[in-house]
Amino acid sequence: MQNVKKIVLAYSGGLDTSAIIPWLKENYGCEVVAFAADVGQGDEELEGLHEKAIASGASECHIVDLKEEFVSEYIFPTITTGAVYEGEYLLGTSMARPVIAKAQVEIARKVGADALCHGCTGKGNDQVRFESTFAALAPDLTVIAPWREWDMVSREDLLAYLAERNIPTTASATKIYSRDANAWHISHEGGELEDPWQEPTKQVWTMTVDPEDAPDTPERVTLSFNEGKLTHVDGEALSPYQALVKLNTVAAAHGVGRIDIVENRLVGMKSRGCYETPGGTVLLKAYKALETMVLDKAALKYREQIGLEFSHVMYDGRWFTALNDALLAGAASFAKKVTGDIVVKLYKGQATVTQRQSPNSLYSEDFATFGADDVYDQKHAEGFIRLFSLSSRIEALKKQGEQ
Repeated sequence: MQNVKKIVLAYSGGLDTSAIIPWLKENYGCEVVAFAADVGQGDEELEGLHEKAIASGASECHIVDLKEEFVSEYIFPTITTGAVYEGEYLLGTSMARPVIAKAQVEIARKVGADALCHGCTGKGNDQVRFESTFAALAPDLTVIAPWREWDMVSREDLLAYLAERNIPTTASATKIYSRDANAWHISHEGGELEDPWQEPTKQVWTMTVDPEDAPDTPERVTLSFNEGKLTHVDGEALSPYQALVKLNTVAAAHGVGRIDIVENRLVGMKSRGCYETPGGTVLLKAYKALETMVLDKAALKYREQIGLEFSHVMYDGRWFTALNDALLAGAASFAKKVTGDIVVKLYKGQATVTQRQSPNSLYSEDFATFGADDVYDQKHAEGFIRLFSLSSRIEALKKQGEQ
């Protein structure tokens, strides 16, 4: 502990990290620099953060705007892979961790720190995500995880610790839910959600309108893509972050993007979480609908395999790896064809693709029509089917000969 002189802490201003600052100073006898990432969690969470960090004992507090980088360099590339963890989770928390941890390393280099610290618990996935990034980008820096070192085990312990040192906090002994928000989503865990048989109450959800209370009139939104990148929403040219903000606003008003799942954490246990990803749900639906227009059967199958593998790479915190680079490169090659427009209808919690067009479309009405056509001879299908099912025919004949 005595070898550490300056630590950069990933700071949120919550109860845990407020207690971590004085704890580090007391136990490591070093300077603590607070680092906070703006990944679109909202002004309310960032307001007064600098003052709060200094009041807790930090020598400096760096608040870094990562919103555009987060959306353009992490969210959008993930969309091109089609990654969805365990069939439902759109990886909102997972996607934010590498950009935050990378920026934390950059601050550490800037201020000459020799250690990095995070407030992740020893039960969760985030400790792996942060420390895997630290290992890839700054293997020379010491990593400190207080929840794996100190003897405090509850919110009451942390509150008492701060009270003894006259460090102000707005936290209370009762925290119903654990939430994590960014530009892509908000997650909810804890409280009643720890019982999988308990239906979430209305107070769980904070980002989206209850689908039962959503407007009775559907709304349509048009998304335009160029080589896999979203460029326009309803004809308006927007940056990646601006486009996501607009989609969040529109889709949340219709109750789109809610899921309630039990997932497998990387550390081995299952956890129950509720997630709200309104804009992301619309964006991913639109992207995949456009893919079906421009990718043939074999290409789409392989892209789906990339998405399945990438969902675990992202969830497990392996962004800065050779496997991640290879999967993204594969997805990017398919994304070059993803150009066109998609219309999505929003209604009572549902996002439904209703219209699609692309200059790269492989769809041909001449071939697909159920009416008369001059381009497809249905008699040719007989020979195709005989060859396609030849192995089954040979196996059946063999069995008949043995009887």
